[in-house]
Amino acid sequence: MSELEVPTPTPRTGLSGVIGKHPTAWLVSALAVVFLLLGTGAVFAGAAVGSASADPSVATAETPGAEAPAAADAGRSVPPALPAATRLRTCTVSGPASDPRLMSLKGYVMNAATGEVLFSREGDVPNRTGSVLKVLTAAAAVSALGPDYRLTTKVVDGTTPGTIVLVGGGDPTLSAGGGSVYTNAPSIADLASRARAAHDQAHPGVSITNVVLDASYWNPADKWDPIWKRSEQTIGYHSEVTALMVDGDRADPSKITSPRSTDPVGRAGAAFVAALGIPGVTVSTGTAASGTVLAEVQSQPVSSLINFMLLTSDNTLAENLARVVSVKTGHGGSAASLQQAIPAALSGYGVPVDKLVIKDGSGLSEANGVPPEYVAKLMVKIAAGGQNLSAVYNALPVAGKSGSLSARFTGPNAAARGNVIAKTGWIDTAYTLGGVVKAADGTTLTFAFYAIGDGIKDSARAALDTLTTGVFNCGDNLSNI
Repeated sequence: MSELEVPTPTPRTGLSGVIGKHPTAWLVSALAVVFLLLGTGAVFAGAAVGSASADPSVATAETPGAEAPAAADAGRSVPPALPAATRLRTCTVSGPASDPRLMSLKGYVMNAATGEVLFSREGDVPNRTGSVLKVLTAAAAVSALGPDYRLTTKVVDGTTPGTIVLVGGGDPTLSAGGGSVYTNAPSIADLASRARAAHDQAHPGVSITNVVLDASYWNPADKWDPIWKRSEQTIGYHSEVTALMVDGDRADPSKITSPRSTDPVGRAGAAFVAALGIPGVTVSTGTAASGTVLAEVQSQPVSSLINFMLLTSDNTLAENLARVVSVKTGHGGSAASLQQAIPAALSGYGVPVDKLVIKDGSGLSEANGVPPEYVAKLMVKIAAGGQNLSAVYNALPVAGKSGSLSARFTGPNAAARGNVIAKTGWIDTAYTLGGVVKAADGTTLTFAFYAIGDGIKDSARAALDTLTTGVFNCGDNLSNI
């Protein structure tokens, strides 16, 4: 057969032949049969439903005022509710988060407005905080004491002639003169002169011969956590925690870092006696009876104290404020009581405190345990400024501008200067940072990063800055990858 030839078709017989001659008619007929079968099934189904609803004791969904019986859904599969849509975030900080200088990173970042978690690395696990803990102490002080509360040091008339009692009220800013790191600090010279004048007026012809030092606002023996390193004291970062002291017990009151003594109460007593200007006065320790108050001086308000504490990371001020919170909330003022006192004071902010382990007020103890998640969530409240927390927010260091962040965020990280408002932390086994980021896209984020490890180097600071700058650049597009 050539490629132009067309073969003659073979005639079809039987049913196939009939269909071949009348294809359209047969197609219509087939569709009619299918429709008839389907309709019949629907009729039988309708009959079944109708027979069930015929019983007046059985309510149906079509009966006005009645609900369908639970049994009607018993055999029916109900799909679960679909989760809310989540935007796809594509910006990652996985590189900076893996920087070996950070050793073991724990962290948490959230959108302050929506509450969405953007980044977490064991963010719900309690861990050591370094001085980031001072933010908790500041917030507790604002809650328990109020931003306008002032710490009082007073002199009380003694029970025997010629005796007066110097009573500490937890104020480490009391100044012995010669300059002070604390602005507008109360003066022990003023206290002494007022007390002497009041005593002379109350007891004409009776000289002051004995001064009793009363540091019993909390147990004066409970003044040093055994976990703290004594080098903090000898170098000058931290004093013993006593209710009576002058100048944070600094050898040089004009320097933030200055060696501290082993007897803060005795140093305060010597300064007071020198200010009295009365020769031959003896000094002893004891507890004041409820005598007449001869004179008193007060610290700057709590809002000013926490401002200095957070900007300079003053450990002594943090510890004393924590103890005063404990005393004022009925917990006694002991170091051990801080585990109850600080979380109780913080509970009013609405962030669960059940995972907090509080061993001190400064963050120096490696036994402290605060999840990064808690810090980030508390920072949402702090950034909002309600419940007097604006006093805490306004005291936080600002990257490249103030406090312990003034010289940080340099080089490529300078983009975040002025936009990271946070508390720094450092102990021998951790470098930390926690606060607020005003991101490049206009989003407000809150965060906490802990870089933890034995032998961690101070280069971790720069690594933390780089990680935080990455968060600033990503903003709400930050991905938890």
